[in-house]
Amino acid sequence: QVQLVESGGDSVQPGGSLRLSCAASGFTFSMAAMSWYRQAPGKERELVARISRAGGDKDYADSVGGRFTISRDNTKKTVYLQMNSLKPEDTAVYYCNAGGFGFDYWGQGTQVTVSS
Repeated sequence: QVQLVESGGDSVQPGGSLRLSCAASGFTFSMAAMSWYRQAPGKERELVARISRAGGDKDYADSVGGRFTISRDNTKKTVYLQMNSLKPEDTAVYYCNAGGFGFDYWGQGTQVTVSS
């Protein structure tokens, strides 16, 4: 059974930091490119960051570049999103995605709220 379980979402003040985690099981984690997406109320889901299978290539949305860092630990089957200098516009449900040849899996999401 494939599972992607996100954790780490919380409510923080602007300028704060959070670290999201996504624990994977039920598929070969090292064969999947891993991504974080987010969806704010009334908006479409958007790609936040993506990391290649071995972790050597990373891409970020322009809106988070320099503030967010994606990483992965293939031994722990976990992908992380370190979020610094958070802004109110970062408020959204954050989803973990695993993609590869013939598969595309999603987690259930974790809420991040940035508000004073």
